[in-house]
Amino acid sequence: MDAAALRRLIHNPPPPVLPRKLKEQDDDFIKEECGVFGVYGHPEAANLIYLGLYALQHRGQEGAGICCSNEDALTTHRGVGLVSDVFKPHKLARVKGHLGIGHVRYSTFGKNNLKNVQPLVADYAKGSMAVAHNGNLVNAGALREELEEQGAIFHSTTDSEVLVHLISRSRGTTFADTVIEALSRVEGAYSCVIMNTDEIVAARDPRGFRPLWLGKLDNAYVVCSETCALDIIDAEWVREIEPGEVLVINKSGVHSIRPFEQKQHQRCIFEFVYIARPDSDVFGGSVDEVRKNLGRELAAIEPVEADVVMAVPDSSNPAALGYSHASGIPFDMGFIRNHYVGRTFIEPEQGIRDFGVKIKLNPARSAVEGKRIVLVDDSIVRGTTARKIIKMLKRCGAKEIHFRISSPEIINSCFYGIDTPNPERLIAHNMNRNEIRDFLGVTTLAFLSIEGLVRATGMESDSFCLACFNNKYPTPTPKDYVLTNHRTRHIDHSTDLTLPGVEV
Repeated sequence: MDAAALRRLIHNPPPPVLPRKLKEQDDDFIKEECGVFGVYGHPEAANLIYLGLYALQHRGQEGAGICCSNEDALTTHRGVGLVSDVFKPHKLARVKGHLGIGHVRYSTFGKNNLKNVQPLVADYAKGSMAVAHNGNLVNAGALREELEEQGAIFHSTTDSEVLVHLISRSRGTTFADTVIEALSRVEGAYSCVIMNTDEIVAARDPRGFRPLWLGKLDNAYVVCSETCALDIIDAEWVREIEPGEVLVINKSGVHSIRPFEQKQHQRCIFEFVYIARPDSDVFGGSVDEVRKNLGRELAAIEPVEADVVMAVPDSSNPAALGYSHASGIPFDMGFIRNHYVGRTFIEPEQGIRDFGVKIKLNPARSAVEGKRIVLVDDSIVRGTTARKIIKMLKRCGAKEIHFRISSPEIINSCFYGIDTPNPERLIAHNMNRNEIRDFLGVTTLAFLSIEGLVRATGMESDSFCLACFNNKYPTPTPKDYVLTNHRTRHIDHSTDLTLPGVEV
């Protein structure tokens, strides 16, 4: 991408990326976690990061930030809102440097306000640093209490700030050493990019909960959460950063270090179900193809006679297409989305039934009336919005509604970077399938089995975290940590971490 094309994109960005789910209740859908993006060695690093964050907007819509370095100092701009709202051209122009990192945020941990927006930037004894983190640290509460007892002062409520304090207190001799020592003390999920004025350190936790990719653009290196962010800047896909791997990117190139004990991979399968963009590859697989496989699995194990297959737009479209292809039942869009709806709107005082859903989508009556419908969605959380959507279809004359969910029942909360409600608010935690069917008012209801879900990925079941479906958590959960018992791991400094490692 040449400089002129890059500037045209900055000044004339694509239409705003709206929330993919049409569920107006804050706790009635699986909320995305965060997205990270880093660039080393490009004169327009800030502009590239802006575009990368634009492509990752689906991973977080509450805040965005960019920090860059010109090797003398860090410059930062952060704000609450969508990327296009936070980074007006004149504000983006103030962020200068040839290396930098960026972040889009959904508040899985900590309140949604400016002090929690990342990258988190700090000055400390060895210079300046910035941290952008995707995931949740399950022992953050215990570490925070320990650090506060030692005199640390926290400025935010996000668990990511624990990393800032651990890095600043590290005994490591190089910046990479300090980051590795900090990461050796945390437990849970992290795919992060951390920088000082000279280099970027990218790291993925040993279980690999969240994706992280390495790319290249001319002589510059790029690190990001998903490949769709590489595509927007015409960067080459190099490879996925492996679980437990730390990459150090500086003047001498890219160096790979593997300082942590190997662990069983526990990649979040919800990246395939809902979180990642369908045009991305994560965990070695095409998201679009896996979602179509989910629909094919549903059609094989839960067939039904029907006239049309419809999706709850937009994240369920590939699964609905897969169901249609496998069953031979034609696919129809069915719902018409209003793509110009923002995040807030004024509701008439007299009230309109199901207004919050209807302002965002409406059934096409000709596609619904008198039809036996297979309605495909990727998940059910509380069920209140699904119930309203089903009522809309009935009011348009649907003869039968067969609801098919391309994932198993969500019965537990996630502690690794997805914000799910308290289990008591999850419909599948409190009702069996027949009760859910009656609550929703559908003719039949079926969920994909855990076995079918894994089979659709083409990978082994023990390589995924399935805790929200089966209650088998791969790590202790936050409630398992006693805050007054600070048993956290320390790095063994007998290992020389300053060796260059393996060239990429």
